[in-house]
Amino acid sequence: MPDPRFLHRLSDVPAAAWDALHDGRHPFLSHAFLAGLEEHGCLRPEWGWRPRHFTLWDGDTLVAAIPGYLKDNSHGEFVFDHAWAHAYAQHGLDYFPKWLGAVPYSPVTGPRVLARTTEDRGALLATLAGEVARLGWSSAHINFHPADEDPAFSPDWLLREDIQFQWHNPGSWETFDDFLGAMDHKHRKNIRQERAKLARSGVTYRIVHGDEATEADLRAMHGFYLQTFAEYGNSPALTLPFLQHLARTMPRALVIFLAVLDGEPVAGALCLRGADTLYGRYWGGATLPGLHFETCYYQGIAYCLREGLARFEPGAQGEHKLARGFLPHRVRSRHWIAEPAFAEALIAWCAQERAEIAHYARVLASHSPFKADPA
Repeated sequence: MPDPRFLHRLSDVPAAAWDALHDGRHPFLSHAFLAGLEEHGCLRPEWGWRPRHFTLWDGDTLVAAIPGYLKDNSHGEFVFDHAWAHAYAQHGLDYFPKWLGAVPYSPVTGPRVLARTTEDRGALLATLAGEVARLGWSSAHINFHPADEDPAFSPDWLLREDIQFQWHNPGSWETFDDFLGAMDHKHRKNIRQERAKLARSGVTYRIVHGDEATEADLRAMHGFYLQTFAEYGNSPALTLPFLQHLARTMPRALVIFLAVLDGEPVAGALCLRGADTLYGRYWGGATLPGLHFETCYYQGIAYCLREGLARFEPGAQGEHKLARGFLPHRVRSRHWIAEPAFAEALIAWCAQERAEIAHYARVLASHSPFKADPA
């Protein structure tokens, strides 16, 4: 029987052993990314992030794993369970600590239950639930897992769904004009006007991968990131040494879009690139009309078209993305609750939430900016 272990540092696992458990298509799962967060000051216990990666071992061989964290709050997760924590408190129970299987600060769908077979995934999840119960934690949560991991979850893992706005190339678009040509007249005209107005202001773009970024580029991008967090009164998690680490260890996965005016960067968007997907993560910059949309959306779409990437996921939330070609797609999470009475009550709660999300998706789809299929 494999031996279960919670690891307090990903550096306790050789990078090659960890990366052998996934196919390398999703940069957020890489040892370099996850260990880099820990090593460069991005995860702090006072922010509620304590690494507890759940692993199964056959002797000295790592056979399965889930990147995981012991959480004292629900910050930085993008799957909201504040109502659950409040209900626990009303009944005199502690919701925290809870265990979370996720990529910190990153609401991107990708493999979470890292094992080679469905049977091994099921065994990993069953063992996890038993260990969470044994340790007295309230619950286990796995956020933004793909649909093909569904068979591994037993019925006592509750399913939640939400909506994200994503750009998908149907396979027929080769240029930005092809993309615009699929839109109705109103939306196509609006995007062209937005882009033209910004271009007249003199803004141009430099796009650099990690191995092309200068130290000044990395510092500029980190400064824009800090600016955005300061404007919203939030604490920035990513450090400059972490960005420098990504540029060194994931040189072609890191993609930075820099807006330049009069020879100086005035805005930037930080993205990661997977096998067929561009992931938009952070942005910041000046308050020029249209600068945000161009930097965060249109430059990314144009990059995907040039590079042959099929999808662009620009982050969570934001109905304004719909008018710019990002359609609603459902994302999922799973939740195992140790307290039987709460688990039973949450079955109906989750079912009602899924029904509301399905209705919301239908409403959004009716407002698509694309021309109706002539079928």
